[in-house]
Amino acid sequence: MKTRIISGIFLAIIAASSLYVGSWYLFLLCAFISLVGMYELYRAAGIHEKLLGICGYVVAVAYYVCVWLGKWQLETLVFVFGLMAIMTIYVITFPKYKSQDAMLVFTGIFYVAVMLSYIYKVRVAGDGKYIVWLVFVSSWGNDTFAYFTGVLFGKHKMAPKLSPKKSVEGAVGGVTGATLLGIIYGFIISGRMSGIFVHPVWTFAIASFIGALLSIIGDLAASAIKRNYDIKDYGKLIPGHGGIMDRFDSVIFTAPAVYWAVYLISHIM
Repeated sequence: MKTRIISGIFLAIIAASSLYVGSWYLFLLCAFISLVGMYELYRAAGIHEKLLGICGYVVAVAYYVCVWLGKWQLETLVFVFGLMAIMTIYVITFPKYKSQDAMLVFTGIFYVAVMLSYIYKVRVAGDGKYIVWLVFVSSWGNDTFAYFTGVLFGKHKMAPKLSPKKSVEGAVGGVTGATLLGIIYGFIISGRMSGIFVHPVWTFAIASFIGALLSIIGDLAASAIKRNYDIKDYGKLIPGHGGIMDRFDSVIFTAPAVYWAVYLISHIM
């Protein structure tokens, strides 16, 4: 527990400082955790150091170059040629790889690299220096409230085969707690924003609610993959927490959820 707390504090410092500074610091951190997360995912399937896996890393780097340059319209081109490259390797080396290996490599690019890049995309958007915190308010806030609510009131198992300790009561408490945090945060910083939102508090509340709800799916999705490959943790990079995929499994879903929730709400309300 001591190791978990210390590494958690260290992780929080790195995350907070990168969100505050933004720019190249946050960009490089997102790219780094994406590549490490992909490595952990590919390692579960035993393709992390093989040509097929390396191709996945190259495509992810190309994608991040497009993000950094602001050439987001070129992302589709990267994915198209990336898929072609992956399938070319699969065909030329047949039967070295199975079809599911090729699919996992391509899926991993989206599942890890693209989804996590939304942390940076949120940060560089309008009022992003305030909005980006919602990614972690909805994910880690949900995790915290869900844990304590589950311990105190948890009776009904939510997904016993995937995560036996998670309860329906914990999920409700987590989403409710994260939403309340979003509302409180909205009240605190609404006066500092540029005014692009008509109702910033309600925008933050809705975005936090959606993010927290999807963070549960993100957590369970990562657990399901671990069950399929019969592993306990994705890695040991973060002492007491496991690997990048173990710690950022919910953030993978909340980052794009917050981005698109805020974008759509700001254009509707």
